[in-house]
Amino acid sequence: MNTLFNTTFENEEASHYEAEVQLRPQTYDLKESNVKLKLTIVHTVGFGDQINKEESYRPILNYIDGQFEKYLEEELKIKRSLCHYHDTRIHICLYFIAPNGHSLKSLDLVTMKKLDSKVNIIPVIAKADTVSRSELDKLKIKIMSELVSNGVQIYQFPTEDEAVAEINSSMNSLLPFAVVGSVDDVKVGNKMVKARLYPWGSVQVENENHCDFVKLREMLLRVNMEDLREQTHARHYELYRRCKLEEMGFKDTGADSQSFSLQETYEAKRREFLVEIQRKEEEMRQMFVNKVKETEAELKEKEKELHERFEQLKRMHQEEKKNLEEKRRELEEDMNAFNRRKVAAETLMGQALQGCSQQPFKKDKDKKNFFSLPSACSLTSGRNLN
Repeated sequence: MNTLFNTTFENEEASHYEAEVQLRPQTYDLKESNVKLKLTIVHTVGFGDQINKEESYRPILNYIDGQFEKYLEEELKIKRSLCHYHDTRIHICLYFIAPNGHSLKSLDLVTMKKLDSKVNIIPVIAKADTVSRSELDKLKIKIMSELVSNGVQIYQFPTEDEAVAEINSSMNSLLPFAVVGSVDDVKVGNKMVKARLYPWGSVQVENENHCDFVKLREMLLRVNMEDLREQTHARHYELYRRCKLEEMGFKDTGADSQSFSLQETYEAKRREFLVEIQRKEEEMRQMFVNKVKETEAELKEKEKELHERFEQLKRMHQEEKKNLEEKRRELEEDMNAFNRRKVAAETLMGQALQGCSQQPFKKDKDKKNFFSLPSACSLTSGRNLN
């Protein structure tokens, strides 16, 4: 985009790890000579980076419908100011196609098919300097063949105006454009040009023999800018507006159909809306009642479980208390038996000690008598000798 408008746009570096596609619109006021242009660029950050790419187109589709919705709201106001309204509708989608492949990816076909009724699509092969000229021609033919076979309606440059019919017809045969972008100035010969420099040479951005960048710029900015805006308003926006108004209950009056009153249509839609609101309220009320009943049943069930658990614990407590009482009585009986045995043992021990204290005194008396007998004998023997 910097090369296309010869301007350096401030843009954050895109991350390839987004959970979903993010759209970042940025508006710039450009001026060249006396021509002013309010340009809005919307970057689709993270497109195609997710593992599941099934809904990758959805944020883009919602964003485009959102801009149509804003314009319709402004158009339906009582006091409209469309001449001063900042039109944020998307007038063109440059769908960049990776050159590293032999055909379109399934994601490309699905996305362009979903968007072709919402926006003007121009397919563009990016980084065209990475493939040879013969491979590039084959890739272009393959892409257009797949688009036609899958019913994808891309933007065709108009050929009704004789002034641009010839150039637009020739440009339609060159779709998709193969472009190379660069903001670097490289010296080629005696002049400075926008180019990409390689060891083997350079690829000049504005050299039509090297890429289709000049053709793309001419078609977008100089020849068909007004037609792109007209196509957006007359085709894509009108389709959205018709579907939206039919959804709201409005309809056209034909020659054979009866005219309708806007007030009657409004009142009918209002009644339908009120009936729908009442139906939803009743559904929500019934849902709430059912939810309350389910919650009450769950609470009663839990209360019953808690009561049963309490009774079980109570029985267990009583059994444990009974067991403890029995053990206490057994322990008391054991203590009483032990005390009785202790008293008996102490009594026996006292008697034994008393008996032991009397026995040594008798032994001493016997010893005294034993030692006195020889003396008596000796005296007796002495008297007998005399």
